[in-house]
Order: sequence, then structure tokens, then C-alpha cells
Amino acid sequence: MKTISPFHLAIPVANLEACRRFYKEVLGCEEGRSDRQWVDLNLFGHQLVIHQVTGSDLRVKPAMNPVDGHQVPVPHFGVVLEWDEWTQLADKLKARNTDFVLEPYIRFEGQAGEQATMFFLDPEGNALEFKAFRNISQLFAKDG
Repeated sequence: MKTISPFHLAIPVANLEACRRFYKEVLGCEEGRSDRQWVDLNLFGHQLVIHQVTGSDLRVKPAMNPVDGHQVPVPHFGVVLEWDEWTQLADKLKARNTDFVLEPYIRFEGQAGEQATMFFLDPEGNALEFKAFRNISQLFAKDG
């Protein structure tokens, strides 16, 4: 698999400090350049920037979409981790009594495309999905 370039994602937040703590303390992101209105974070090698925005209602409830018998929030973002790294994060989040939208579980167990996934929200209600593939070469595999 080709080396993947880091993505850049900027999201609006109302409470910059609560989100800064969440991404640093819960997800283990390192803080990069920051200012009074924004914080640059290293999200597992990718650049996430949280921008403080005022004067609008940011807490929009995500839509839900059925996937494999579960309701998943849309939109959402996250990172595909190594299997052991995903397991460690899932254990850490469970130990912190995270309120999961979708508890950590394994999809397609024992089949092609076997993957671990979990969904949860940040303090602003942004939906995150973290997943891992048993075989990363099947990341974009099609059925059949």
C-alpha cells in the first residue's frame, strides 16, 4: 500500500478549551501551533484544527444512517489505526466511561474486510469513528 499523505481537517467549536482537553487528554493528540481562536492538533499523524466560532448554534445533531443493522452518525470523521492501536484506544475510552454512539465491535468477523470500529462524540457533538482492519490491504476492497 502506498504511503498515505496526512489529511487536514478544520472544524468549528464553541468551547475551545473543552475540545482542546478532549483531543489532548482523551485521544492523546499533541498540540501544535495555536492562537486564541484556534488549536492545531496532531490526530494520529493528521492535522486537525479546532476553530472557536461564536454566534451560531454549532451543536447540530448528526443524521443517522443504517449500516449493518446499526445507526451511524453522519457526518463523522476519524482515523484508520493499526489493530493493536485501535484496541488500546477502545480500552482507554471504555476505562474513561465514554458514552459511545456505537460501542467498539468487530464487523465482518472472520471474513474478507474484517474490521474493528467504534463511534463517539467530542464535547461539541462532532461524531468520530475510529477503525482498524485485520488486513489493511482490504481497506478499499469491494465485495465479491
